[in-house]
Amino acid sequence: MNKILEIVLLAIGVAAIVVISYWLGQQAYSWMPPAATAEARHVDDLFSFLVALGVFVFLTVIGTIVYSIITCRTTKNDYTEGHPARGNGKLEFLWTAIPTVLVLWIAYQSYSIYQQLDIEGLGTIMDSSASLASQPALATTVIQPTSQPIEEIEVLAKQWVWTFRYPQKKIATGELHLPKNRRVRLVFQSEDVIHGFYVPEFRFKQDIIPNHTLDFTFTPLREGKYKLHDSQFSGTYFALMEADVYVDSPEAYSQWLKSTNGNTMKLNLAAAEHAQKPQQLIKSNWHAVEPYLPLVATEVKSKN
Repeated sequence: MNKILEIVLLAIGVAAIVVISYWLGQQAYSWMPPAATAEARHVDDLFSFLVALGVFVFLTVIGTIVYSIITCRTTKNDYTEGHPARGNGKLEFLWTAIPTVLVLWIAYQSYSIYQQLDIEGLGTIMDSSASLASQPALATTVIQPTSQPIEEIEVLAKQWVWTFRYPQKKIATGELHLPKNRRVRLVFQSEDVIHGFYVPEFRFKQDIIPNHTLDFTFTPLREGKYKLHDSQFSGTYFALMEADVYVDSPEAYSQWLKSTNGNTMKLNLAAAEHAQKPQQLIKSNWHAVEPYLPLVATEVKSKN
């Protein structure tokens, strides 16, 4: 009878661990910033699975310890050793095969996501309310045919300012505007050191390497204002190398392109901090790189 009760309690414990792990995995969607691109859901799905898997492993280990304490107790003053696990081929196979399969599966899923987030982006994007139940704001059907023209924007990084060029309008700005529900290709270049393009809501980070042109295609889905950060240590003021990112409706985006043609300047936080008189007890005499002047909107002259 005790054996049957032990099996029943063990089954209940395993079921509880599975339910709790799945529940926390679903809660993980709300731990991330609101997803603003179609491709972000793939990253969120992987993050949710990793959270569920981590919780399952943690609770399983704790549960095994508690189970052993309760069921494997011996009598007082009994110092005999239990049966050794060494040499148990089945047990060694299980604790080697299971982690190996899990790690390979995670690696495969990660590689698949990066393949889907390559320079061609997702050719056709179909988001149903069922697959985005945890993100009601994105629970709409969006279809982007591959034949749709891509909005190309050049991203220039330098210490410590972002510049965004719109070749079709021949303008450059210090803030990034993107059209909602349209594929956008960002072309990255660096003038000095390695920088990192990172918008948390977009769920991707792209290193920008000097003397190399890299590009990335994605589809913004959520209107709003976001913050671009430099994810690489690119110098003294890299933490201040930020820029505003706007996802606009197609109409608002077109209107912004038409109205943006002046030389309006904007405060550069790195330049402002560099201009302040240093307050140091001990002078290091270390040279600090002079920040570039800020840029919000200027007209790009034709090379011809």
